[in-house]
Amino acid sequence: MPETVTQHAAPSLTLPEIRVPAALTLGGLAAGLVMGLALSGVPTLRPVLAVMVAVAGPVGALWLKALQMTILPLVAAMLVSSIARAVDTARAGAIARQTLIGFFAIYAASAAVAAVTVLPMLRLFPIPARAVAALHAQKISEGAVPGPVPGAGDFLLSFLPDNIFAALDHGAILQVIVFTVMFAVALTRIEPSQSRALVGFFDAVASAAMVMIGWVLGVAPLGVFALGLNLAASSGFAALGVLAHYVAVVSAAGVPVLLGALVLAVARGRLAPGRYLAAMMPVGAVALATQSSLASMPAMLAACRRLGIAEATADFVLPLSVALFRATGPAMNLAVAIYIAQLTGVPITLTTLIAGAAVAALTEVSSPSLPGAISLVSAVGPVALAMGVPLAPLGLLVAVDMLPDLMRTLGNVAMDVALAAAIDRPAR
Repeated sequence: MPETVTQHAAPSLTLPEIRVPAALTLGGLAAGLVMGLALSGVPTLRPVLAVMVAVAGPVGALWLKALQMTILPLVAAMLVSSIARAVDTARAGAIARQTLIGFFAIYAASAAVAAVTVLPMLRLFPIPARAVAALHAQKISEGAVPGPVPGAGDFLLSFLPDNIFAALDHGAILQVIVFTVMFAVALTRIEPSQSRALVGFFDAVASAAMVMIGWVLGVAPLGVFALGLNLAASSGFAALGVLAHYVAVVSAAGVPVLLGALVLAVARGRLAPGRYLAAMMPVGAVALATQSSLASMPAMLAACRRLGIAEATADFVLPLSVALFRATGPAMNLAVAIYIAQLTGVPITLTTLIAGAAVAALTEVSSPSLPGAISLVSAVGPVALAMGVPLAPLGLLVAVDMLPDLMRTLGNVAMDVALAAAIDRPAR
């Protein structure tokens, strides 16, 4: 008999609804690229382009600084709230504990796979050299606030800060995250009334930071227009090549997670491969059409019924997965940070890869289901800071993230159903 879940998971962090003009943002990028290419191709119009670039440069830089300034408070606040709620969820019963263990294990595997595959992929299919040279010429890494990248000998010591306020001031994101995780766990050991009060405070901080990010992303079309104009003016058609290359590489980083869902369903869930794939076809169609795990949940529940997964298990695991779990997140977020490092010439060492993978897995625990652009900023920002990678190119990549987001959603829903099958296997 399957376990009957009598207690539901703790409510997830409720954030204000933020609408991001994804199509307008992509249109702003396209307009900036087209205008930069057109004006640079006509010699008589190059003085006009020079004036536009002189104006667009500060506009783009200002927008990027506004985008960066909320990353640390948003991540820290959401991490405290999410971990405190995860502990409450784990107390709901065996299914809840198994589900959370599955989340963390898959997050670690997702980040590890990206750490060992993305760099070889970029060596095999390198970024267009002309675009890299153009970004270096623009000194796009100036003004970034990278976190310190420790050497191998000091790596373990670097996990704990001497002073948390100094770590915040210097953008030492790995130290901030470790402290925040310890603080969040400590919250679960104090009086419930005090814990609720502090979690409520961090909920409010996260909500306010989200509103600020919403303001910044509301003018994203203007910001990416300025960045696209500068890039096209300096690198020409190579700008188009690097964006297409980015979409292909980051999307490919999600493929191992998608394949991993099939392996989990077959090896741990004891499902026949053909049966699992047939049940997932309608789910995949909804996921690609909506780019939303939440919108795909009815199709996922129907797939679980076709696969013989107990309703009690599916009714618990899938809503919790939609609220807290994004299997492709660590892999694809780390891939974005590695891509930016290669784009800007930042060296990647074993310690930076380990730091990036650790932060990618930890911060995904606190990333709620949000529009793609906000998720990209809140999730990739800490990974890039931990690796000492400048955030400036992230402003351009936000505009085209709606394309890799197709792979994100497809991999996430596939893993959600596979995890439900794996947890339900003992009952079946």
